[in-house]
Amino acid sequence: MVDFYYQPGSSPCRSVIMVAKAVGVQLNKKLLNLQAGEQLTPEFLKINPQHTIPTLVDNGFALWESRAILVYLVEKYGKTDSLYPKCPKKRALINQKLYFDIGTLYQSFANYYYPQVFANAPADPEAFKKIEAAFELLNTFLEGQTYVAGDSLTVADIAILATISSFEVAKFDISKYPNVNKWYQNAKKVTPGWDENWAGCLEFKKYFD
Repeated sequence: MVDFYYQPGSSPCRSVIMVAKAVGVQLNKKLLNLQAGEQLTPEFLKINPQHTIPTLVDNGFALWESRAILVYLVEKYGKTDSLYPKCPKKRALINQKLYFDIGTLYQSFANYYYPQVFANAPADPEAFKKIEAAFELLNTFLEGQTYVAGDSLTVADIAILATISSFEVAKFDISKYPNVNKWYQNAKKVTPGWDENWAGCLEFKKYFD
């Protein structure tokens, strides 16, 4: 049994849901109400002392950090290695884009939108510039490319798809970046679990309406 502690609006959680769908793993979803502090209960802290979501528990093995979970699911349950190939160079490119997502792209989303959404802070123009810079980089990476790392769908596409779909519901204009937009339209069609990802996005959208 694979227990999955999550919130549907969270893009890191949504990336795990999509990869689990792609490798055929059924998740026993356990909704955590962060606003109510359910991540701080003694029971959850015993599982994850960092008290973050997503958190996966696979027959007693606990793991958090979404991008680590994505790789674990493919390595343990993938019928092929296509989502995270064993070739060191292919894997290095995927890792590079996963780190770009967590450190630059998703980070720019969190730094700009979360203070507004969760703390009623005013918009920070400097933080918005970091979003634009991240999208410019991604647009450059995708020049002449259908996928973000290599020539087929990988966990890097799925992680970044979860992030980009959050930007869409936050009303960021993705169309200004033609390579990103083209990649996004294709990724939505070819990624297993997209429908559930979008349902989670629509729950998150209420913060921006």
